[in-house]
Amino acid sequence: MKKLIVRLFGGAIALIFLAVVLGWLMLLASLPQVSGEILAPGLAAIATIERDAAGIPAITASNRVDLAFATGFAHGQDRFFQMDMIRRQAAGELSEVVGAVAIKVDKRYRFHRFRSRAEVALASVSDADRKLLQRYADGVNAGRQSLRARTFEYFVLGVEPEPWRAEDSILAVYAMFMQLNDSRATKEVRRGLAHSVLPEEVYAWMYPDGTPWDAPLMGTPRSAGAIPSADVYSLREVEDAAPPANEQGRYPLRGSNNWAVSGALTEDGRAIVSNDMHLGLDTPNIYYRARLVVDGDAPLDVAGVTLPGAPFIIAGSNTHVAWGFTNSYGDYTDAVVLQPGSEEGTYKTSDGDMSFDIYNEVINVKGSDPVNYQIRETVWGPVIDDIDYPDGEIAVSWIAHKPESINLNMLQLETATTVWEALDIANTMGMPPQNFVTGDARGNIAWTIAGKIPLKSSFNAMLPADWSQENGWHGWLASGDYPRVVNPDSGRIWTANARVTDAEALRIVGDGGYDLGARARQIRDGLFAQDSFVPADMLSIQTDDRALFLTPWRDVLLSVLDDEAVAGGTQLAEYRRLVREWIPRASPESVGYRLVRAFRLEVEGRVFHALTAPVREAYGDEVQLRKSNQFEAALWSLVTERPLHMLPAGYENWDQFLMAAVIQNIDYFNENFEGPLSSRTWGEINRAAIRHPLSHSIPFLGSSLDMPADELNGDLDMPKAQGRTFGASERFSVAPGDEANSVLHMPTGQSGHPLSEYYDAGHADWVAGLPTPFLPGQAVHTLTLTPYRR
Repeated sequence: MKKLIVRLFGGAIALIFLAVVLGWLMLLASLPQVSGEILAPGLAAIATIERDAAGIPAITASNRVDLAFATGFAHGQDRFFQMDMIRRQAAGELSEVVGAVAIKVDKRYRFHRFRSRAEVALASVSDADRKLLQRYADGVNAGRQSLRARTFEYFVLGVEPEPWRAEDSILAVYAMFMQLNDSRATKEVRRGLAHSVLPEEVYAWMYPDGTPWDAPLMGTPRSAGAIPSADVYSLREVEDAAPPANEQGRYPLRGSNNWAVSGALTEDGRAIVSNDMHLGLDTPNIYYRARLVVDGDAPLDVAGVTLPGAPFIIAGSNTHVAWGFTNSYGDYTDAVVLQPGSEEGTYKTSDGDMSFDIYNEVINVKGSDPVNYQIRETVWGPVIDDIDYPDGEIAVSWIAHKPESINLNMLQLETATTVWEALDIANTMGMPPQNFVTGDARGNIAWTIAGKIPLKSSFNAMLPADWSQENGWHGWLASGDYPRVVNPDSGRIWTANARVTDAEALRIVGDGGYDLGARARQIRDGLFAQDSFVPADMLSIQTDDRALFLTPWRDVLLSVLDDEAVAGGTQLAEYRRLVREWIPRASPESVGYRLVRAFRLEVEGRVFHALTAPVREAYGDEVQLRKSNQFEAALWSLVTERPLHMLPAGYENWDQFLMAAVIQNIDYFNENFEGPLSSRTWGEINRAAIRHPLSHSIPFLGSSLDMPADELNGDLDMPKAQGRTFGASERFSVAPGDEANSVLHMPTGQSGHPLSEYYDAGHADWVAGLPTPFLPGQAVHTLTLTPYRR
């Protein structure tokens, strides 16, 4: 028996060893071929993919269609699983490969029926653009098929990869719409609930369209509104019953920074364009660096970042013109209050009663039965199925539902030679509408909106509205009517997701929840702090983590923590010492920064909760409300002016109320962390969690797929917008025509394969904020794609 046990144990060890060896060999087999020659069908001539020491490719072909194929080939080699997840998420098809855990997410995306809309959008583009997308898809599939084995993710999931289709590139764009727009009119609905209960004066004060922090390109900052008087609104009988903030504030905006300086401010007379697009961070990164070159009759040389799933540079430079994007947060979604028709299953429109269009979607679920999901649609858009709005059902009117919202006009930027050409192209592009900042080799700079803007009638677009008598939208803004700023006298242009426009231009773009202006103002002031720039200078602004926004809050906090207030306990005295001795930056080692930040969030949460008490009384404690990104104006007025009638019950003065926030924070730190207050550094909680989507599914080795858990500097309301899972998906500063002396870096690496030397190449430079060259370096590997003809 003993020998049998030993034999069985030895056999088990051998099987485990064999499984590990086979798994390792399969992993190695799925590494892409980066050197040598591969036969590729449909090419007109040889194309090459030259990768440098960081895996960044320079892709060269004899014509634009072949270049699309070769770009797809590189994407298919390095990022196919990521692309697969992007298209599946957009289409609401994740459950097919990951199981029932994704049903909720699939319903959220399937609500928009993007798979069907992508097919319509593909049919509406030009024949040339459709051919380009098809050749890109051919390249993606050829690149994936060139691997000798499936990548490990498909073994873990137990599924086979499916071919990439041309319409999947449209799905990749829809995925960006979902990240960058309000896809369910949540802003209008949640503001509408507050508006229906609060006095008009109070609502307007809490939800302004700007603050003194503004730094717009057009117009001036807004003054803070007057605090409503006691006869209009009072909190003296409202209990201070807010749940603790526990360091949690608003979720980071899906946004970015970009700016440009004119040739008058540079050494060589070229403009400089800088861009860092802030998005959720995963492994691998959402973008993929590349240089795309056509060396045939219509030469082309464009470099920057691509989106795996699309055959062109998203942001970068073509040697004549450079461009970058930030999310504009204009108002591109509206909530339509439906009026029931005379018969069941109908609703009123200006053209009479109409029946709902019913779509029965089937969500296939791996390892389980399919899920049926019914969607009702109106002429304006689908009907939200999970909210109870007091005025009636809500339909969502969103530009992404319109076939005109997507096109491939971005391709035309590859050949633009001046900012005026770039502006004309931007105003026709079909994409999530963005702040488009551009500069050219002659030193000109400009701003406009890139993407479709709906023309709206006179309804209040900030709230749910009844469109039964008149359609709220009536076409698209003509390209010649887009707001623009060209060559301002200052020689500087900047945007950072905050209010850019004013007056008529603001009415056109609208307010889709744009950011507080603190970040934009800090960027603007940084640009005005010097009179001459080279691309590398811009990195200091991009990584600026100075706590200018929180500095006044520190002063308030210290005014509360006087000698009498801290006499009651040693922790209060230590708290004050740490705040006094703060490092005025969002640096990992700063304790004082974290304490001031937590104090502000606690005060903000308590004030907003008290102000909105009547709304919860009307709709229940679970009602979800929207706190305006401009709420700081009202909050700061209260904290500094301290009117007694706006003080919640139980407090004799504002110092008591503010001290209660301090005590709550100290209790929170004591209950949730070990060690003294002096150990509560910013880096303790602002630690990178840039993970592979399957790392939690793989025992023991899963964490090796993630990037290191580095302590990161930066936060909201400063140029270096940085959180654990959110931050700059790339940073570049480029002078068109001088790309060789320009800079670009991004998190993670080029490859999605954990055994590739390019899996995290460059990530450490991104963490440290170090400059790396904008263009790929000297080729280390060259892969030749040779035409294959039968």
